[in-house]
Amino acid sequence: MTTSATTRKTPVKAAIASFMGSAVEYYDFFLFGSAAALIFPTVFFPSGDDAALVMSFATFGFAYIARPVGAVILGHFGDRIGRQKVLMFTLVLMGVSTFIIGCLPGFEQIGWFAPALLVLCRLMQGLSAAGEQAGASSLTLEHAPDDRRSFFTSWTLTGTQGGQILAALVFIPVVALPDEIKYTWGWRIPFWLSAIVVLVAYFIRRSLHETPEFENAKAEGRIARMPLIPLLRDHWRDVLRVICCAFIAAVSTVFGNLALAYGAEVGLAASLTLWLVVVANFFALGTQPLFGMLADRIGRKPVFIYGAVSSAVLMPFYMLSMSGGNGFVTFLLAVLTFSFGYAAANAVWPSFYGEMFSTRVRFSGVAIGTQLGFLMAGFAPTIVTALGGVADGGWVVISIFTGVICLIATISALTAHETKTVPTRELGERAERVAEPVAA
Repeated sequence: MTTSATTRKTPVKAAIASFMGSAVEYYDFFLFGSAAALIFPTVFFPSGDDAALVMSFATFGFAYIARPVGAVILGHFGDRIGRQKVLMFTLVLMGVSTFIIGCLPGFEQIGWFAPALLVLCRLMQGLSAAGEQAGASSLTLEHAPDDRRSFFTSWTLTGTQGGQILAALVFIPVVALPDEIKYTWGWRIPFWLSAIVVLVAYFIRRSLHETPEFENAKAEGRIARMPLIPLLRDHWRDVLRVICCAFIAAVSTVFGNLALAYGAEVGLAASLTLWLVVVANFFALGTQPLFGMLADRIGRKPVFIYGAVSSAVLMPFYMLSMSGGNGFVTFLLAVLTFSFGYAAANAVWPSFYGEMFSTRVRFSGVAIGTQLGFLMAGFAPTIVTALGGVADGGWVVISIFTGVICLIATISALTAHETKTVPTRELGERAERVAEPVAA
């Protein structure tokens, strides 16, 4: 028997709340990435140590270790008590941890305790980020009309682009400061500003109600006591598929973090490389919703695969252009690579992944699958830097790495079922119908 939900679908409100929440969360998250490339090697590690950049990028990657743990915990509660409550928690946790980073003493003050505390705060950021995109995309998908799910969920990832733009814009004047200011208190200001943007997003998000799909599932007794059990029993193939598809996120860290370090190596000013990130992400604000609309018309798979393949093809040209001395060409290739290439996969993965799972395990499935896959994105800067990717001629290493992870994502996407015409209530039923009916 179907029970009417006590709430109605509000897709526009859900998309706005997801956009703002993701923007705030990923302002904090990408701010750390920029600082890891340009500030932290000097502040939190021994002065003059050649390994400082590698260690600094490693702190960036530590968040991705915490994310799978956070995915299990937050996914459990997201599928048990609701998407909205968990999203409020992730927002506050990210804001607090980011503010604390801005208060940490450096290596000169407390030695190795400084990077240890930095890693602890980064782990808190990772726990928060583990639930943000999965929860926001699940919530928006379940609020959206059946024929426009990809468009509305694309705003969750468009919010991450907004956060990256804001982080880069705030950091541009910081890198222009004199060293005695930049490496003492100047770099801290963007982290302290996080408190303001978190408050704004908190008041926007708290007015959003739970999804009708979740309320229906709860009223009908379809909520699992331990969502992890039916997830791994019924949807283990989908979890593996999402893990491999999520490797595509490494393109973003290559573009937004490695490119900063490589650009500095080949002589580009730090402010210019940050502007590359800003401009490319600005165009992505417009292209990602368009790719979402396209996926509602032709399907999730072709748009996702196009994004992966085009990223692999365009990345070598973008990286090589950094040492070519033509700023216009570099900016053009940055926009093409990110906004018209990677943005396609980035826009549709919230619907593509979320539609693989039923309502009772959607939060857990997307969270666990993406966070395990995102480990590749988290340690991409460390791996590629260690292989010489930020040295002169390192564009070859970066391009090969990007090509491999895009190939893995493409092959995995080809194995998925197309779901654009499946009603929201019936999503994930294919896996659950063939599974042994064991109560969970």
